[in-house]
Amino acid sequence: MRSFLVLAACASLLSPVLALERPGVEFKVFQFPANAIPRIDGDTADWDMVPAEYAIGADQLRDTVNQTAYDPKDLEVRVRVGWVKGMNRLYFLYEAYDNYWDFAKSDLHNDIFELVVDGDLSGGPFIKAMHPHKGLSPWDAHFLFHGVHAQNYHIFTPAENKDWTMVWGCQPWIKDLPWANAAYSHSVKPGQSGRLVLEFWITPFDYAGCDGPLRAVPSELTEDKVIGMSWSVLDYDDANTRTYRGFWNLSHKTTMYGNASDLVAFRLMPLEAKLRKPVEAQWSFKVIDMGRRAVAFQDLSYGRVTSWRWDFGDGQSSTERHPIHQYQKPGEYVVSLEVAGPDGKDRRAKVWDVSLK
Repeated sequence: MRSFLVLAACASLLSPVLALERPGVEFKVFQFPANAIPRIDGDTADWDMVPAEYAIGADQLRDTVNQTAYDPKDLEVRVRVGWVKGMNRLYFLYEAYDNYWDFAKSDLHNDIFELVVDGDLSGGPFIKAMHPHKGLSPWDAHFLFHGVHAQNYHIFTPAENKDWTMVWGCQPWIKDLPWANAAYSHSVKPGQSGRLVLEFWITPFDYAGCDGPLRAVPSELTEDKVIGMSWSVLDYDDANTRTYRGFWNLSHKTTMYGNASDLVAFRLMPLEAKLRKPVEAQWSFKVIDMGRRAVAFQDLSYGRVTSWRWDFGDGQSSTERHPIHQYQKPGEYVVSLEVAGPDGKDRRAKVWDVSLK
């Protein structure tokens, strides 16, 4: 029995980490600098800094319901996605041309940008109809399961006299501030052609229950992390027809709307080199023994760094990259790190962050 468990554990380690659609395809999420966070106003100027390779066009979409051949004269979309280090928000800029905008009704009969996000790659089904325990009533499945570990947003393009999105699940609170925000810029009319801009941000959740935000767990967004995500464009072209003309989706699998394992890989990228200095000093610390006043310092600097000089604020210093320092008496200390390399040097001080008793 023990040998079987060992073999099973080894097999799990050798299995692929990601079970997402379109293997080998990975899209990029642009990192905005902290001093250039997009303003949600429908103005695309904030996105001018995003390189062209971050844009995802309609050529990446496939109609998996009606198998409609793509025609840019009928529908053309472009999506860019961004994030800000230290925040748990995903920013989106959706730009679209449609030869027939359909949004006059107050129900789901509306041109829609459907977005699905799985912030922790938990995978698996997340809508009530796909609940693995078939004995549950639909309402029990809805309130216990639907949208809890991955979220689906039916975003109306545009929204007229109704909320900007329908959250398909038991947690409609996630579409409002402080969890989300949206703005449009357009002059389209129902039944006419034209261009539309939608700018918005959302908060992805590892857990978002029907009982509200108090027990919710926002997804942690960190540099180089891969998340699961996909979207589809539901294109209605006839106000008198109940069904949409096409279900253009990024996953190339229709069930992306309700199964997080059918999403696509997106990587949270570091800042583009042109947006930062060649060398930037940064560091963190952790008190590992308050009784002995022992502190572990960690270098987090960016760039080609070849030398480090720490000033611990008590008259002592170190040239180690990640030193451990023991203070002799209580106090609030000004600690600084100076780094240098072939591309320059930089210094970062933190005032009284290191406080010891």
